[in-house]
Amino acid sequence: MIELGVNIDHVATVREARKTHEPDPVWAAVEAHLGGADGITVHLREDRRHIQDHDVRRLRELTHIKLNLEMAATDEMVGMACQIRPEMAMLVPEGRHEITTEGGLDVAGQEARLREVVARLAGAGIVTSAFIDAKLRQVEAAARIGVRVCEIHTGPYAHAFYSRGRDPESPPVVAELDKIRGAGAAVRAAGMRFNAGHALNYFNVQPVAALPGIRELHIGHAIVSRAIFVGMREAVAEMKRLMREAQRR
Repeated sequence: MIELGVNIDHVATVREARKTHEPDPVWAAVEAHLGGADGITVHLREDRRHIQDHDVRRLRELTHIKLNLEMAATDEMVGMACQIRPEMAMLVPEGRHEITTEGGLDVAGQEARLREVVARLAGAGIVTSAFIDAKLRQVEAAARIGVRVCEIHTGPYAHAFYSRGRDPESPPVVAELDKIRGAGAAVRAAGMRFNAGHALNYFNVQPVAALPGIRELHIGHAIVSRAIFVGMREAVAEMKRLMREAQRR
């Protein structure tokens, strides 16, 4: 059964805009759980632009569903993960000037370093994941470094969907979806778990949720945006219904 990991980074973005104590990401995590989330995702960035160290520690202590820590493969972040011990650590690329993650991690270009990172995380009992583009060479490299999960970057699909009239049958949209499908098949053939995420929303999520063998979607900005109008609990429940409906079909 497909699962939903809710990224609550942008709850912290609102808080940090005023450098105050609200809204509280932990409260958002609880509401997401009550709405049907199977996990909570946060990205602790080097510049601490939204989620802070104390948020991750409180989430580890207070949430009752799995915690996925998105992180750059730096010594600082590996040390933090080994101390806090989330259920999953997802290695992502990170740039100071990007608004959000702009592409998948180049695993193939830095295998030796990433293999060491994965070994350290696995030694702490943490499931490791890599956020990668839908390319076979990256899937193969991810398998070689020992990650157990690959999250396929759905941004190109989402951007094609938006720019092509929100038509899931548009050839560019179908082409991007086929790339995700092919990468997912390669992930599963290599014995890893097939997850996906980035820029998914209430209009484009169902074709991805219906892909064979997909285990989990990580969605944040769309859910937090919807929560402004309907509340976090309902926003999560709506997304979960769309995902489960697509998978059943």
